[in-house]
Amino acid sequence: MKVPVIGESINEVTLSQWLKKDGEYVNRDEPICEFESDKATLEFPAEASGKLIHVAKEGDDLAIGALVAKIDTSVAKENGASKPADPSPKAEPDKKQEPTSSYATGHPSPAAAKILKENEVTTSEVKGSGKDGRITKEDAQKAIEAKQSVPVPQPEAKKETPAPQAVVFRPSDSFSREVSRKKMSRMRRTIAKRLVSAKNETAMLTTFNEIDMTEVMALRTRYNERFEKKYGIKLGFMSLFAKACAKVLLEMPDVNAQIDGEELVYHNFVDISFAISTPNGLVVPPIHNIESLSYAEIEFKLKELADKARKGTLSLDEMQGGTFTITNGGVFGSLMSTPIINEPQSAILGMHAIKERPVVVNGEIKIRPMMYVALSYDHRVIDGSSSVTFLVKVKNLLEDPGAMFLDL
Repeated sequence: MKVPVIGESINEVTLSQWLKKDGEYVNRDEPICEFESDKATLEFPAEASGKLIHVAKEGDDLAIGALVAKIDTSVAKENGASKPADPSPKAEPDKKQEPTSSYATGHPSPAAAKILKENEVTTSEVKGSGKDGRITKEDAQKAIEAKQSVPVPQPEAKKETPAPQAVVFRPSDSFSREVSRKKMSRMRRTIAKRLVSAKNETAMLTTFNEIDMTEVMALRTRYNERFEKKYGIKLGFMSLFAKACAKVLLEMPDVNAQIDGEELVYHNFVDISFAISTPNGLVVPPIHNIESLSYAEIEFKLKELADKARKGTLSLDEMQGGTFTITNGGVFGSLMSTPIINEPQSAILGMHAIKERPVVVNGEIKIRPMMYVALSYDHRVIDGSSSVTFLVKVKNLLEDPGAMFLDL
């Protein structure tokens, strides 16, 4: 069995986990191991029934077409298990004994494994309800909820302590100097390579501006309850920023273009990639044709992609494409930053935290909710004046959202 072709841009995968033991009997189409690619974790099914022979080890980087395992099809299955390799006699099994557990018993699905790992819960603490005892995503989520519902022990009442005595501090020779090493995940290695490439291969510059969020916040306050009642989801800032960017990107095609060899590729549509933080690193799945979607459709798609990204269930197709990127460092408290271009795109918008600041409005000092925004761009494609104009246009739309709704 060899590593199959997974996608056009994927040349190598990492064998992250064996699901079946070496020498174990496997049935055709049963998953035997998991591969981690640059963008997703995939199960690898057996191509035939028989005895599994491991060739590669967990953690190995394997090229497409590399040998992973062999299957001895001459081995027959006996009572749910392979023929024992040791011919020595064994005790008769108790007829009342429960059937032997299958390969899936107590083993989590990829999505469940990630949930358990993120919340530091072991598989021994979870009972699988899936086929053959496999731990499903729902089982993992229930285990987390049960763990969180356990009351935290309250500290004992404070006891009276005698007056503190003078303490003589002496230098200690017991300071920790331990160093540990851990192999970078394939996703983290890919992110590192892409970031270095973006810095080295593009003429990247950043321009800044600030947006008075008063009108946008007032709009959300005025309509959010009705919006949620009608669509079943809240109106967020991200969909408003996405629609504003989409409108300006169609007006300024250079910002929505990218370099391909010695040609510039222009797009008459807007596919915006959204940066989502996950335990394994940052992913940027796109939402296609933002210019044609409603605000509710964008919010639903954003929620779907964020949920999948954090559970590690994004498909390769869902990770492909994008003509522009939005990243929101404000959710982590960032006041200002310089985002790095998501190649082969030519520009990325960075949102930041909303902070009340004194600003001059019509000659008077007012306290307003302000957000710094940053546009990093490839100067080979986008002129400085175009980058500034783009950011000013987005600022104007968000400071007067009525003009955006009326397409003015």
